[in-house]
Amino acid sequence: MGNKPKNFLFETERKDDTAAMKHVFIHGLESSGQGDKGRYFRERYPDMIIGDYTGSLQERMQTLYKRLEGESDLILVGSSYGGLMAAIFACEQETRVRKLVLLAPALSLPDFDPYLARHLPIPTAVFHGSGDEVVPPEPVRKIAEQVFLNLAYHRVDDDHSLHGTFSTMDWDALLEV
Repeated sequence: MGNKPKNFLFETERKDDTAAMKHVFIHGLESSGQGDKGRYFRERYPDMIIGDYTGSLQERMQTLYKRLEGESDLILVGSSYGGLMAAIFACEQETRVRKLVLLAPALSLPDFDPYLARHLPIPTAVFHGSGDEVVPPEPVRKIAEQVFLNLAYHRVDDDHSLHGTFSTMDWDALLEV
């Protein structure tokens, strides 16, 4: 727990950007930007930033930082491992993120331990299936309540993929601040 947070920023410069709010979808470990959720967002929100992330967490975070270079006013949607990535990005770049929507986020992985002392005021919505056997919901709920000060936590009757819940969610409202 005493680990110093890694900074995945590396060489990326931060630029002030007054452009319109940007929506970003970050897929899970074994998915891609072409998965069900990525296709859903691409069809309904064509301006959403949707990409593929591969490799280690460090490599994925480098890709995310490059993809979002110069962007601010971000609303990040992260699914599972992508939820972990979105949460790390928000911890490291709090002023650039306006809102988080985390779907069964893998916050209980040791990779998030260095960020447990953070207290982010960013509006954060977490949706987690009560039947999730991949990322147990209860440890994630406790971590989310500890880190995110403006948290709306939703336990839904679903599994890890949230396939039964995802398309019924009010995405227009969730993608607003």
